[in-house]
Amino acid sequence: MPVELRKRKAPAPPPPPPPKKQSKTSKAATKAKEAVTGKTAESDKANGSPKPTKPVVGDTITFEGFGGEVETNDGTKTTLKALVEESKSGVVLFTYPKASTPGCTNQACLFRDSYEPLTAGGLAIYGLSTDSPKANTTFKQKQNLPYTLLCDPSATLIEAIGLKKTPKGTTRGVFAVDKAGKVLIAEPGGPAATVDAVKKLVAEFAGEAKKEELPVEEAKATNGEAGEEKKDEEKEAEQPEDPEKTAE
Repeated sequence: MPVELRKRKAPAPPPPPPPKKQSKTSKAATKAKEAVTGKTAESDKANGSPKPTKPVVGDTITFEGFGGEVETNDGTKTTLKALVEESKSGVVLFTYPKASTPGCTNQACLFRDSYEPLTAGGLAIYGLSTDSPKANTTFKQKQNLPYTLLCDPSATLIEAIGLKKTPKGTTRGVFAVDKAGKVLIAEPGGPAATVDAVKKLVAEFAGEAKKEELPVEEAKATNGEAGEEKKDEEKEAEQPEDPEKTAE
């Protein structure tokens, strides 16, 4: 009797390998990446726009909240808004990287030596750096500086006026703004260049003031001449007539 051959069933396919377990380091890196990405997205949504650009000459800034709070070298908290309100015509801020260093001492002394002519038109002068009140007070006393030094350790005001270095540090420069918020100077520069920029501004102020005075002086002169003519006419009217001419 012939043997019946039976076909064997095909073996079942092997089960898929289990997923690889993520190492703790890899998990932490993934979470950190997600956190950063999430924060960036949230920040972009919240801001709705990129960081504001540096102010330039001719811009008008809003003083409320501009540059945050800073401290004077004697420990008084203040803001740019308060400083402008206290001034007659506006505020000049010259920035320097570090108190009592050669370049910064030169710059501070140049502003000291020109202090009277620079402030004659009503501008208030301030030095601005990230130094501590103690460091700036020592600097002020040692160099006999006639103006207040502002301490901005977190560089909020320095950044707002466009003179903060990235990632940290201060660019030497000068910034000036009038009482209406109009930016008059906004530029980096060396010790002498920063003083010269303010001298030029003061000269422009003086020229504008003279132009405004001229029409007033001309009006006074015109009124004076008219007044003299009127007086002469009144005198002639008061003089008695010649009797001989009357008889004729």
